Amino acid sequence: MIHYPAKILMAFNEAIKDNRKILDWLLKNGYPELAALANSIQCNEEAFDWLMKHGYPQYAALSNAIENDTNSYYWLKKHKFGFLILLADASQGKIEAMEWFKKNNLDIFNIICHSIKELKDQQQRDYSDPHKIHF
Repeated sequence: MIHYPAKILMAFNEAIKDNRKILDWLLKNGYPELAALANSIQCNEEAFDWLMKHGYPQYAALSNAIENDTNSYYWLKKHKFGFLILLADASQGKIEAMEWFKKNNLDIFNIICHSIKELKDQQQRDYSDPHKIHF
């Protein structure tokens, strides 16, 4: 993910926050993998399947690793996707990973990981709220 321009990474961050306009922009401007990853992080199975079918299994694994799926985490390790492991770790609030991004002047990834953590925390609150209906 490090090879994307900062503008694209910021757009990805907005897509994670469910900004549909930016998500569509990513789709139409040559970054469908980032749009699919943002949707997969939001637990969209179709997006996960798209990543797998279109040559981005590492992003599908990242999406699952963020959810604490140990098989996906170890798959990333086995296939030497160390940077994506750092993203998964930082998205779960692991200090060492966040500090690594800061130390390496990659603060944009801390911003992205913060957005992912907020999304996951909100999903957890929504799921555990007894006043919400779950289907």
